[in-house]
Amino acid sequence: MARPVAVRRPAAPMSSGQAARRVRILRAASDLGTREGLVNVQMHDVAKEAGVAIATVYRYFPSKPYLFLAVLEWHIERTLEDRDRNQDRDCDRVGECGSGPGSGGTADCATEVGETLVALSGKLLDSRMLASAVALSSFTEYTSVVPTRIDIVESALGQRLLRLLGGRADPGTERSRVRLLVYNWWGVFVSMLTEEISTEQGNADLRLAARLIAAP
Repeated sequence: MARPVAVRRPAAPMSSGQAARRVRILRAASDLGTREGLVNVQMHDVAKEAGVAIATVYRYFPSKPYLFLAVLEWHIERTLEDRDRNQDRDCDRVGECGSGPGSGGTADCATEVGETLVALSGKLLDSRMLASAVALSSFTEYTSVVPTRIDIVESALGQRLLRLLGGRADPGTERSRVRLLVYNWWGVFVSMLTEEISTEQGNADLRLAARLIAAP
């Protein structure tokens, strides 16, 4: 029986120039995934699109599934940042849900959790081809050799939801709430992507889950 190929741990950018190259790679993979889908994207194509050496791509992203999982996280981070900027422009209220550690525990918190998940799904589904690429990367058997795994609570989305919940219960319970919310979001997102359910139904399900899990 063939042994799985060992995948080395990715390097972390150590300078602003390295960080910029990493972002160029993520953007290139995102653009290629949007145009061609996961199967047709090759790592050397990503390198060419990003204007970097193929070794540089593998330095930060040891495998194609790992790269597209990083693309997913990158898009989540950008969507959350855009949402913050829009809220800053539209509202200057102080003390609303998500503004601080003590802001959880209200119906508004559950609403904000639900709307965050709905906005995130909508943004990702704007490009069905790219959404399929990141979903397939999460399902492929090669993710078994992804070199770094973290608790989903430590992801950008997990940290946002943890902040919105506001520490109403003991830390272990709050982290469990976040995991439930993220797992539910991912399942609903994939169901909308595969058209098992409509976008309208998926959004309604996400809002319901937020009320059930995030409300006091």
